[in-house]
Amino acid sequence: MAITQRGADELIPQADWLTKLQRAESTGRPLRIKLGLDPTAPDIHLGHTVVLNKMRQLQDLGHQVIFLIGDFTSLIGDPSGRNTTRPPLTAEQIHANAETYFAQAKLVLDESKTEIRYNSEWSDALGARGMIELAAKYTVARMMERDDFNKRFKAGQSISVHEFLYPLMQGYDSVALKADLELGGTDQKFNLLVGRHLQQEYGQEPQCILTMPLLEGLDGVDKMSKSKGNYIGITEDANSMFAKVLSISDELMWRWYTLVSLKPMAAIETLKKEVAAGRNPKDAKVLLAKEITTRFHSAQAADAAEQDFINRSKGGVPDVIPEVQLGGAPLGIGLVLKQSGLAPSTSAANRLIDGGGVRVDAGVISDKGLKLAPGRYVVQVGKRKFARVTLT
Repeated sequence: MAITQRGADELIPQADWLTKLQRAESTGRPLRIKLGLDPTAPDIHLGHTVVLNKMRQLQDLGHQVIFLIGDFTSLIGDPSGRNTTRPPLTAEQIHANAETYFAQAKLVLDESKTEIRYNSEWSDALGARGMIELAAKYTVARMMERDDFNKRFKAGQSISVHEFLYPLMQGYDSVALKADLELGGTDQKFNLLVGRHLQQEYGQEPQCILTMPLLEGLDGVDKMSKSKGNYIGITEDANSMFAKVLSISDELMWRWYTLVSLKPMAAIETLKKEVAAGRNPKDAKVLLAKEITTRFHSAQAADAAEQDFINRSKGGVPDVIPEVQLGGAPLGIGLVLKQSGLAPSTSAANRLIDGGGVRVDAGVISDKGLKLAPGRYVVQVGKRKFARVTLT
């Protein structure tokens, strides 16, 4: 129970989950724990691993975890938190994204003990008649209790009929899989409750629900999101991953420890007490950065990333940086930054120069009109971006 509730937002209903755990212990039958993810994008970031970590914790206790890829529900598009109709993905987009999804998820889950399913298995088989019968098991009034639907209706914004199908189909997944527990973010609570209702309608014991909070990104304010640029992708290189973890605030670090780290809570509390007693919080942050980097790369890569960070902090150059060859010398510094991938445009490069964030061979550049002659240079932007540029 303690492991289930670690970092969780809500466990519904707690008494039922305790009963299920007791029954599983007495019968030796593992509980079926479901997590559904729609492959709406090909990459998984650290925020997605909050629920994956919980799956792994329950998996390590001996329960059966089901990683459900929503290839059918992706065709509808999840309306959760939306104020407009979500454009549905094409079957080709869904297939391409799904191919890489579990390859990344298994960096957290134990692949040998994970059941991988696609909800098109039973959703396609429903057919038109089955869809009508399913839709008859839930009322429009109940559907309109959902917060985002209610707000859109009151604001006069359109709601397409197919959007009502999404929570129904997600709920039907729980029926098809006979789930004992379904995990999701706090924004998924309504959909998870639909699953409980439908299981009762189909004569099954209703699943329990475990909602996990949405992980704040590097800025400590907004939820981790690629669109906001405050994320750590789990396939990022080790050096970037390590440095990004070290960039978070001391306050956010402890929340990440609870939600992202796999350390026992007792060990985390001990570490927190040591910091409160005077230990440098950076020590704790380095331990977190090494744990995360080790999980997605290796212990050796984490050690190398730590040394790379130390070198950069001292103004040194990392051991491995991109090699870039450019023609047309002498070449303006703005074009050098753009063409070497250190700035998205020459105007952005100029802003970086104005901010004092550009160095060439360790010297700060302040002249936006500077032209580099033929030669070999180490070009640096900020603390983390480097390129060894050869101009010809």
